[in-house]
Amino acid sequence: MELKGKVALVTGAGSGIGRAIALDLAAAGAKVIVHDLKPEAHEVARQARGVFLQADLARPKAVRGLAELAIAETGGVDIVVNNAGFQSIHPIDEFPEATWNKMLQVMLTAPFQLIRYLVPGMKQRGWGRIVNISSALGLSGTPFKAAYTAAKHGLVGLTRSAALELGEYGITVNAICPAYVRTPLVEGQIAAQARTRGVKPEEVVEKVMLELSAIKRLIEPEEIAGLVRFLCGESARSITGAAYAIDSGWTAR
Repeated sequence: MELKGKVALVTGAGSGIGRAIALDLAAAGAKVIVHDLKPEAHEVARQARGVFLQADLARPKAVRGLAELAIAETGGVDIVVNNAGFQSIHPIDEFPEATWNKMLQVMLTAPFQLIRYLVPGMKQRGWGRIVNISSALGLSGTPFKAAYTAAKHGLVGLTRSAALELGEYGITVNAICPAYVRTPLVEGQIAAQARTRGVKPEEVVEKVMLELSAIKRLIEPEEIAGLVRFLCGESARSITGAAYAIDSGWTAR
């Protein structure tokens, strides 16, 4: 098991992409800290034979507390996967400022804070892996998702700058930019849009979500997890500062 002896913190690991990543890293031998806001993530931690830590990433003090508790529980974190996030759809001139601030805190500032708090230990050990889960909207734009798109673009920029700064310490930093992934969040969006548009759920997938994709299917969470696992392994030790699109060709246009 390639990651035996390593400790991985995965944020937003209670379901969807984060859950798949946590279980895959555990299968690779890592001790996994499963973070989520919802206590139901205890079950994922049990399956991963890891530790569950609850924290609200919208609160900066809670982010610091998460990092400190992760270190206290395990002695140090070797792998950080910044995955937690959420979406809110509004026209830009009606976007609630409080929602904007919360989205940037959870999806951009909190990843910066966790990197800041956990990197000193990685430097001391001369080894670290940071993987930021951005989005295809970290590489392109779309209407009505200004805050989400801004946060995901910022996460790619953070990835590139941190990679240049941390490479000499044996720490790699990369981003993954998926399009629509089959998660409970996306399944909920499909159902909601089907009701709003008065169409079948499969029509929402085909005509809305996959319209710009060359491969006409939703991405599975395990596909994202597989790339995270690769980027954390020794075969990827010279890969840093990259933003990998897993988007079925969406951003190739």
